[in-house]
Amino acid sequence: MQDLDAQLVDPPAKPAQAVIALGSNLGQSRRILHDAVEGFRQADNIWVTAVSPLAKTAPVGGPEQPDFLNQVLIIQTRLSAHALLEFGQALEQAAQRVRTVRWGPRTLDVDLIAYEGVTSNHPVLTLPHPRAHQRAFVLIPWSWADPDATLAGQSVAKLAAQADDADTVQRVQESP
Repeated sequence: MQDLDAQLVDPPAKPAQAVIALGSNLGQSRRILHDAVEGFRQADNIWVTAVSPLAKTAPVGGPEQPDFLNQVLIIQTRLSAHALLEFGQALEQAAQRVRTVRWGPRTLDVDLIAYEGVTSNHPVLTLPHPRAHQRAFVLIPWSWADPDATLAGQSVAKLAAQADDADTVQRVQESP
């Protein structure tokens, strides 16, 4: 961790806003995502301010696999960006995620998309997430949670409409 920039490891002086993307296409995905959201809600120094509706999405890249359920959280946190990344990885482990194939199927994927305007090209933590601006499965749920959101100065909703996978994202109707 010594080679990480201070902006990634130092806790913020005041709560920082972060955007978290969740995805699952193995196991009971709806339950897994619900549990991940609850994990964020119950964590110390994390306050969930918005949760998107679920989105059913086609996989992008990687091997042939089942469709995903995706969701985006907007949070305020006193955790550093790196500590937030580690928290997300702990949730993945709790969901028994196995990393064998890049972009392969998974029980839970937790990605830190943006953190209070911080930019980093570090291989451990690149911010904003390097492909977020191209991924409708992140952008569309994000725009549902925050219609006025921007990423690198561009409208998230506009980026979502331009993404190659935009037509594969379907809003999941909640059960009554």
